[in-house]
Amino acid sequence: MSELDYTAIAAQLDRFASVPDSVLKNVVERDGLCFWAFERADLPELTGDDPPDRELAKRLCAGCPVIDECLELDLRTTGPDALGVWGAMADTDRRILHTVWQRRRGGEAR
Repeated sequence: MSELDYTAIAAQLDRFASVPDSVLKNVVERDGLCFWAFERADLPELTGDDPPDRELAKRLCAGCPVIDECLELDLRTTGPDALGVWGAMADTDRRILHTVWQRRRGGEAR
């Protein structure tokens, strides 16, 4: 598995920097596949094992039209305390991404 380019992912999210949290939340809840395509009981539990969770995250979010919006929302609201899958990324990857994302936005990581 190739390493993720966290800098490129964070840069891609810059286009959402001025979008209010409430707008992102509404878009993700309205258009996110996980909110209407899956029953919550049917979602698999992540183990914390990085490679399998990466593959699971990709599968769960495949075809979702709001992956970037979802990822941006999670980075803002959860930060380094990430759990589960958001924006097609496992929590271990989002924790690393959060530090890079926070630096790009001019702040220190929480």
